[in-house]
Amino acid sequence: MQVSQAYSMLWTGALIVLAVLTLGCLIRSVIGPRIADRIVSINMISTLSLAMIAILTRVLGEGYLADVALIYALLGFLAVVVLCKVFMGIALEKKEQEEKKNG
Repeated sequence: MQVSQAYSMLWTGALIVLAVLTLGCLIRSVIGPRIADRIVSINMISTLSLAMIAILTRVLGEGYLADVALIYALLGFLAVVVLCKVFMGIALEKKEQEEKKNG
């Protein structure tokens, strides 16, 4: 077995493992049960996708994919921050409404 063939098998195996993990995170984001579980799984999907793009950058030898990975990392981070902010706002509103009813 040649070295390039071994690396090709390694990268293919890594992509398959990352795809299976992404599918597992997608299932977790759908079934929940809590909002925190969903936010963490969406963050993990973003991270796993970033890793897959990085592997494809190496395998395909296309340098522009590294730029795509960096932009995707920034967008994934911002998306999680916005989701946390929105869900925290909703949680605080519910808490205030319950305090008004009880208090």
